[in-house]
Amino acid sequence: MIQIMPKVDRQDLFIRLFHKAVGSQWSSDDVDWEAPLGLEPRQAVALTRVLTPVYLGEQTAMLGASAALPQLAAAGQTSAQLYLATFLMDEARHFEALTQLYQRLNHNPVSIREVPEMLRYHHRLRQGDRIDWLWGILISDLFARQFYFGFAKVQPAALFGQMSARILVDESRHQAFAHTYLKQAMPSLPPERRQGLRDMQSELLRTMEAINQRLHDDTEALGLDGHAFIGELIAQIEAHSKSIGLYDDDAEGGGTGSGNHAAWARLIERKRAISLRSGGLVWPRTDAVALDPEEREDLARGKASRRRYHYFDLHGLARDCGQCVIALLCRSRAVQAGCTI
Repeated sequence: MIQIMPKVDRQDLFIRLFHKAVGSQWSSDDVDWEAPLGLEPRQAVALTRVLTPVYLGEQTAMLGASAALPQLAAAGQTSAQLYLATFLMDEARHFEALTQLYQRLNHNPVSIREVPEMLRYHHRLRQGDRIDWLWGILISDLFARQFYFGFAKVQPAALFGQMSARILVDESRHQAFAHTYLKQAMPSLPPERRQGLRDMQSELLRTMEAINQRLHDDTEALGLDGHAFIGELIAQIEAHSKSIGLYDDDAEGGGTGSGNHAAWARLIERKRAISLRSGGLVWPRTDAVALDPEEREDLARGKASRRRYHYFDLHGLARDCGQCVIALLCRSRAVQAGCTI
């Protein structure tokens, strides 16, 4: 329903985000395209391939926002409409700037035929109403933020590192909007609706893991640890799930994930991976990496100089493990034997 004179409260969070977005606009003309790439030839190819799911995500988010706008109008949510208009512009700018990046790298994105899970993932984001879409957007924004943060942190002077720093500012607003909207909407959702969102979360994470497997050689070429990336992403999603009230206090698994991803999130919190590669990129954490005495000793001896180690607390995992996207990994003989991978 179109309102002739809707109420617009300047103190509303969405209006404040709207004004921040208006004042933070940039375009590809503001990018220093002469900045060094900071990549070896094989790494440049790998970046174009690993970046593809994020690149496709920017375009999908732009299309999804255009479909969500009429729903917000029908619900009379004017402040959310205003902010989502800036969201559309953000995604359009990201998509256009990344298109120029591909031209600078002189390589094409990986094809859908080679990684069909990308199409499956973004088709899933287009299903349902605005609640489903925003939950998918929140998950995707967490993925994108972690991806961009890695390059902005490790290669701040390189071309993609500079672009990532700009995009991160926009992504933080997107994340704040989706999180707040969902937190406000969650109390009115029936149990079966919440279960549908939990199922969507599991489906998207399974698809992300499949994409990660398809691009394994490229992440290796960049010195990235895809498994650690997914593990950290799960931990972040669990934190947001709890904060927005997706899980009831009496839900199976203690209210932080029905036992599905909560065990993995707690395991990630319990034992942090160390990321040490000579000459390559890593996924830096957004907080400090705490090394226990055993890890410090390995570092001193140079044992961790060529790979990333994950230390698993198997006894703790066994107490609260459910069926999650890495269940097969947890049951593998290597993990059961307590080996590092």
